[in-house]
Amino acid sequence: MTYCVAIKLNAGLVFLSDSRTNAGLDQISTFRKMIVYEKPDDRFMVLLSAGNLSISQSVREILQVEQLKEREDSEAITIWNAASMFDAARVLGSAIRHVYDRDAASLKLAGVEFNVSLIFGGQIRGEAMRLFQVYAAGNFIEATTETPYFQAGESKYGKPVLDRVITPTTPLDEAAKCALVSMDSTLKSNLSVGLPLDMVVYEADAFQTDKVVCIDENNPYFRMLHGSWGQKLREVFDSIEDPMWNGEHTEVPLMLQTGRHRPLKKITTPEEKLI
Repeated sequence: MTYCVAIKLNAGLVFLSDSRTNAGLDQISTFRKMIVYEKPDDRFMVLLSAGNLSISQSVREILQVEQLKEREDSEAITIWNAASMFDAARVLGSAIRHVYDRDAASLKLAGVEFNVSLIFGGQIRGEAMRLFQVYAAGNFIEATTETPYFQAGESKYGKPVLDRVITPTTPLDEAAKCALVSMDSTLKSNLSVGLPLDMVVYEADAFQTDKVVCIDENNPYFRMLHGSWGQKLREVFDSIEDPMWNGEHTEVPLMLQTGRHRPLKKITTPEEKLI
């Protein structure tokens, strides 16, 4: 299991992934799930991967050399000469199908599902930044202003804070903080997601970045964020009034007063049936 998140903003892109691939009582494996493709002043792309590790690693290797031809006499498209991120995402989809054609039948015989989920984003000179979620069939969807982020892997625990905070106008540093809170929530609730983390923050039209960070358990900022987020959540929780059951005075309209709603049927003997 893993957790990856990528956010597309007006100001840039944020990518974050954990590095745990297997967790158990006696085995924890760590592999990086983020790879950066950079040609300074021309293109900057990041790939995040979740799913079967052998499949995602094969896709990443093939992507380096994968070629896509529109016609026999046309120049082959690669991620290094693609004129748009859309074309680069098509090359990635082709790489996935290449691995599927090669390995899917053998994997099926071994009882292994062809399972891979990828997030691919960046910017190529001449167009705006773009972000895609790419599926096991090689098809993909693109982030929009209404849906400015994508998740892969164990997504449910980290989604609420993203939904409440992230908009296209969110500043980059604030979005990076939000992504880390999203990851911290996932780490708290699922042992199959674990440190270290890889984070990349890319500013629009830069075509390179020096904000590439590996975060382990000794990282002072992440330790501070982990402690502060838990403490602040508890403080907010404690500041909310407890439910009022019998019409006690409160400034908040009562929704839990006895007799306000149709009561639930109570079963008091084994012979009674719930209707």
